[in-house]
Amino acid sequence: MATIGDVARVAGVSRSTASYALSGKRTISADVRRRVEAAVRELGYTPNAGARALATSQTRVIGLLAQFLEDEFAPAMLQYMLGVSNTARELGYDILLATEADGRNALRRMTDSRMVDGIVLLNVAEHDDRLPILREAPQPGALVGLPADCAGVDVFDLDFEDAGRLMVEHLHRLGHRELVLVSQPEHVVERGGAYVWRLQNAATEAARVRGITLHAEFGSAHQPEVGHDLHGLLDAYPRATGLLINNEAAAAALPTVLHERELSAPADLSVVGRYSDEFARTFSLPYSSIESAPDRLGRMAVRELVRRIEGQAGADEPHVVRFVSPELIDRGSTAAPRED
Repeated sequence: MATIGDVARVAGVSRSTASYALSGKRTISADVRRRVEAAVRELGYTPNAGARALATSQTRVIGLLAQFLEDEFAPAMLQYMLGVSNTARELGYDILLATEADGRNALRRMTDSRMVDGIVLLNVAEHDDRLPILREAPQPGALVGLPADCAGVDVFDLDFEDAGRLMVEHLHRLGHRELVLVSQPEHVVERGGAYVWRLQNAATEAARVRGITLHAEFGSAHQPEVGHDLHGLLDAYPRATGLLINNEAAAAALPTVLHERELSAPADLSVVGRYSDEFARTFSLPYSSIESAPDRLGRMAVRELVRRIEGQAGADEPHVVRFVSPELIDRGSTAAPRED
């Protein structure tokens, strides 16, 4: 197995220079850096993580806490995890993933043992019981998801309020006056999934102001239950001309439901969802949607976290709360309502 000494010998530099070129701790000329990088590739050199941690007090590992919850659609969560892990890899960090139900214990184990240089939290609840532990930890933390109290951490999320307004406004401009909003299961709200009511409340208010009747309902996160839910809602509100979907499982099930009812969008029903473009491609969804931006949110969280890990952010620099503005991707599933 190649060592840093082997890399230095092949590159024609001292051992310390090779180390500095790889760690970035000192300014190294572009020529020397290229020679060291070429030697690394030639030898297949991999730095020893334990030795590096002792020398630098850094592990080059980011802890990622995520859970595959029964009341959420797992493929959607995977996209957020990929956004975090891909960006970490680009910046030279590995990911230590914890998916256990006891998030408090997993977080405390990671931070107390110094296994990681920083933490990214997913599945953030409005009053998340992991946050007090993260605020007390010596490592910095970043969240994808908005809690009630953002103190001591950097927070990144989609602007769900603006997303709800945009969905309603889009169909209002087309002439729709009765809509159905299908949200995540009600249990998601009960356990603190604020993104559900943030979108729902904003959509409800936007509809009220515009004189639109909006039926706000919850749907399952699993098949075949969510398909049954969609059939039931379409039966319950036969005069509704537009369907808003803030539930990835419902979006994935909708093509089958509309086919079974011999309906199509937008001829019979205009549809606007909230999910990522990658999700739409994966499930072949032909519906216009608000981009949920999991990749972008993951990138933002990791980049800000690495800034803090590597000292690029001053000790007194305030933490940030940043929202991604919603973008409507038009896939041709909305039109003026059909006149009966």
